[in-house]
Amino acid sequence: MYIAETQVRVRYAETDQMNVVYHGNYAQYFEVARAESIRQLGLSYKDMEAIGIIMPIVELHTKFLRPAHYDDLLTIRTTLAKLPEDHRIEFQQEVFNEQQKLLTIGKVVLYFIKADTKEKTSMPTALYEKLSPYFNASKTE
Repeated sequence: MYIAETQVRVRYAETDQMNVVYHGNYAQYFEVARAESIRQLGLSYKDMEAIGIIMPIVELHTKFLRPAHYDDLLTIRTTLAKLPEDHRIEFQQEVFNEQQKLLTIGKVVLYFIKADTKEKTSMPTALYEKLSPYFNASKTE
């Protein structure tokens, strides 16, 4: 299992009239955390694009448990519970406030797609090599 954490401070523009983070902003928080989780492995989305792989979102599920407010420091925990075996990668995401209260949970599914042909493809070898130690797996299994 691979787990990474990223922090984001809520900006005033991300809140609504009730001083609560507008629900649509969680998709951006999840994206920041996913990108940073890959960066913490030593890669980036830009690196994958450079080798011809794009990763569109095909599913986004969000459950709101408690509100976040202006100036809260949020911790977004991104978990890969399973090493991708095909074109699909699923991120579980949790948002906590500074008191470590769980505010929001989400699941985001992306596909690995060849940028030139738009065909589904398997996970890039570079990403596999970074992730596999967290799952005690090898590509030949």
